[in-house]
Amino acid sequence: MCGIVGATSERRVSDILLEGLKRLEYRGYDSAGLAIIDKNQKLQITRRIGKVQELANAIEASPLDGTTGIAHTRWATHGGVTEANAHPHLSDNEIAVVHNGIIENHETLREQLQALGYVFNSQTDTEVIAHLIHHERKTHGDLLTAVKATARQLEGAYGAVVMDTRNPERLVVARSGSPLVIGVGIGENFVASDQLALLPITRKFIYLEEGDVADINRTNISIFDQNDQPVERQVVESESSYDAGGKGQYRHYMLKEIYEQPIAVRNTLEGRIANDTVLDDAFGKGASELLKTIKHVKIIACGTSYHAGMVASYWLESLANVSCSVEIASEFRYRKSYVRPSSLLVTISQSGETADTLAALRLSKELGYNGSLTICNVATSSMVRESDLAFMTRAGTEIGVASTKAFTTQLTGLLMLTVALGKYQGMSKQQQSAIVSALQTLPTKLEESVSLADELEKLAHEFANKEHSIFLGRGNQYPIAMEGALKLKEISYIHAEAYASGELKHGPLALIDDDMPVIVVAPNNELLEKLKSNVEEVRARGSLMYVFADKNAQFKNDDTLNVLNVCHCDEIIAPIVYTVPLQLLSYYVALVKGTDVDQPRNLAKSVTVE
Repeated sequence: MCGIVGATSERRVSDILLEGLKRLEYRGYDSAGLAIIDKNQKLQITRRIGKVQELANAIEASPLDGTTGIAHTRWATHGGVTEANAHPHLSDNEIAVVHNGIIENHETLREQLQALGYVFNSQTDTEVIAHLIHHERKTHGDLLTAVKATARQLEGAYGAVVMDTRNPERLVVARSGSPLVIGVGIGENFVASDQLALLPITRKFIYLEEGDVADINRTNISIFDQNDQPVERQVVESESSYDAGGKGQYRHYMLKEIYEQPIAVRNTLEGRIANDTVLDDAFGKGASELLKTIKHVKIIACGTSYHAGMVASYWLESLANVSCSVEIASEFRYRKSYVRPSSLLVTISQSGETADTLAALRLSKELGYNGSLTICNVATSSMVRESDLAFMTRAGTEIGVASTKAFTTQLTGLLMLTVALGKYQGMSKQQQSAIVSALQTLPTKLEESVSLADELEKLAHEFANKEHSIFLGRGNQYPIAMEGALKLKEISYIHAEAYASGELKHGPLALIDDDMPVIVVAPNNELLEKLKSNVEEVRARGSLMYVFADKNAQFKNDDTLNVLNVCHCDEIIAPIVYTVPLQLLSYYVALVKGTDVDQPRNLAKSVTVE
C-alpha cells in the first residue's frame, strides 16, 4: 500500500518522480502528490485525488521545476480521501514529508505540537511527523539530528522521506516497519518504497534495515543503524528486466499474469529438483540441519497466502506425516499461543513486507520455534532477510492487486516443502518420486487449464446481474474454493462465500435459491462421490450450478448443471490446477460488471500497515 519516490539530482526531477509513482500504481492508492524545492529554495507542491495521471495533468499545466523532490501515492488510513490529506505534508513551508505506515501515538503528539503553536491542516498521522521534525530542528539545528530525534518519539510503523528548504540538495529517510530502498546513481541518488519505481534510472540499490536512518545527497549516502552507529549497507545490482508499464497483448495485468503461470511455475521448479526429490538447498543454506529437526509446522499468512497455507496443511499431514496448524497473522500476533516442540514457523507473503505477517515473524523469535522459513517473491524483502530460511517463488513482478501467479507459485513451493520435510519423516523414495513427477507435469497442466478461457468468457455473462454466490470444495479443494470466492469478491464486487461442501446442511443450504449461483470444485478423487451427493442437495433447491470437474468425473450438463471439464491431473497437484479456471471466471465476470480489474476499489497490493 502507498508508494514513495524521492530524488536529489542535477537534473529536473518531477518527471522522474511521476514515472516512479506510475510504476507503483499496482500497490493501491486513492490520491497522489509531489513536492520539489525550486531554485529559490522554496517548496512547490501539487496534490490530487484519484489516479497519478490526474497529478501528471496538473503538473503539466503548472510545472514544478527543481532538482530535489519527493512524491507519494496514498491509501487512506487516517482521514478521508481529500487533497488536504494527500502527501506530501508540510511544516512552515520548510519541511516536507512523505510517509508509509501508521504512527500509533499520533494523537498524543498532535496535542503536544498544538500546545507549541503548530496548526494542523489535515487529519493524517503523517503531518505530526512534519511538525515534530520542524520543532526538533529548532532545537538541534540540523535536519539529520532532528529526524533521529523524531524517530525516537514515534510509535508504530513508518518509512519516511524528509526534505528541508534549508538543505535543498538533501533527503533524510527513516525506516521502521515499512520498507525503503535507496537507488544509487552517478551524481544523483534516489529513494523509493519499491525498487520497481527506480528501475528506469538505476540498477544499483541499497536496502535499508529495520531502524536505519539515511542522509542522502547527490554524491553521498550515509546510513546509521538503530543504535545510531554509522554502517555500510551492501549495494546490490538488480537483474530485473521486467517492464511494469507493459501489458503486452493483454487487456489487463491480471490476465497477463494468469497466462504467465506456466512459466512462473517452471521458474519455481528450475534447479530445485534432482534424483526424483526436492533439494534442501532450495530453502536456503543450512536447510537440511533445520528441517530434519521439525515435527510440527506453524503457517502464518494473510489473504490469498493464508489459503495457500491451508492447502499446505493437507499436504504436510497426509503426505509428510508432519502436523500443521495455519493461522491468520493478525490473529496470531495478538494472542498468547502454545509452541509445540520441534516446530518450524513458516510465513507466506508475496511482497515479504506484509505488516501483520512480518510482525508475527518477529514475535516468533521470542517464542521458542526451532527456526523460521519464509515463502516469498521478493528476495530483498524484510521477511527474507529476517528469516532463518527462505524459499523464493520466482513468480516475477505481479502488478494486479488480485494475486494469481504469486499464489500458484506459493503452492508449488509448499508442495516442495512437503517433500523436503517428508523425507526426514519416513516418506519413501517412491512417494517422493511420485510427487516430483506430478510437479514436473504442472506447467503443462496449467497451460491446459488456461485453455478454458473462451468458455469461461461466455459463461461470465450469466453472472452479470448476480449479487451473491457460493463456492464449494472438499478436502484440499476447500481452500481453493475459498480462494475462488475471494477472487470474485475482490475484482467483481459480487458477494461470495466458500464452504466445505459437507457443511451445507449445517446452515448454508438456507441460502440456496434460483438466484444464487453455486460454483463447485470437483477433481476426480476419493471424495468425488460424497461431493456428488452435495451437488444433488443443491440442485434439489433450484440453484444453477457450475461444476469445475475432472473430465473423467462423469458429470453431465443439463438445465441446472453447467459442467466445465478441467484437464485430468494427478490428485497431488489438483489444487494448483483448479485455481486457474477460478481466476479466469473472476476475471471475465469483472469485465462484464465493468469494474477496475487491476486496481479494485479499497484494496492495495502490498499491505504494509495493520
